[in-house]
Amino acid sequence: MTQTALSLLFAPFTAVGRAALTFVAELGGFSIFLVQGLWRIVVPAPSWTKIVQQVYFIGVKSIFVIALIGLFTGMVLGLQGYYTLVKFGSEGLLGAAVALSIIRELGPVLTAIMITGRAGSSMAAEIGIMRISEQIDALSTMDINPIRFLVAPRLAAALICFPLLTALFDVVGIMGGYISGCVLLGINPGVYFDRIDATVELADVTGGFVKALVFALLVAAICCYEGYFTHTRREGFGAKGVSLATTSAVVLSCVVILVADYVLTSFLL
Repeated sequence: MTQTALSLLFAPFTAVGRAALTFVAELGGFSIFLVQGLWRIVVPAPSWTKIVQQVYFIGVKSIFVIALIGLFTGMVLGLQGYYTLVKFGSEGLLGAAVALSIIRELGPVLTAIMITGRAGSSMAAEIGIMRISEQIDALSTMDINPIRFLVAPRLAAALICFPLLTALFDVVGIMGGYISGCVLLGINPGVYFDRIDATVELADVTGGFVKALVFALLVAAICCYEGYFTHTRREGFGAKGVSLATTSAVVLSCVVILVADYVLTSFLL
């Protein structure tokens, strides 16, 4: 058998092997990047000014959209939940159904996805533009650690903002369920809130915050990583590379959020 025939025969295995090696290399590089970012939050002393700026950008500017999405998510859950539970004569459990659905799953997941779309894309684009315009190289030339200057404040701000915004989403979502179930459909408000108080446990709330912290790390690290290494993309360079990095950051973050949610739910249940 000739060399060409052998190459054609083993081409599928070669492609799979190359893809596996690329994936492992990317995963290793991302892990090192994440560890360096976390380390630079505390060593040397945190840059509080930059952290506060990022908290404002990631957190404060996301309050309205998170509250709006939380309100209508709760209203939809209240509406759909009522017409499902009423078939079994259990409409009194609407409060518990809405609260548990939001606190355990929808609160952390939708909050993370909305922040990814609003702030994560901006992180990737901003750092990507700094990379292609050689501003990151200039930081290194001036002996300023780029990861400490650009990545660490964003990671720290994400760790602060995600749980707080998740809590806001939970409260507003439960009130949205109250509007649908009690104000519009006539469920007794006392029954609604009593079922929430009797059903929701501290472990449910803690589990939601654990998910929010994990999502914060993943989203901030992925968006910063994609922007930081824009110049290494093979699909395009310059403005096109930034565009691709931003798109990749948002899509990959959303996929990772859902995968991580499943994994964390498996451990937390």
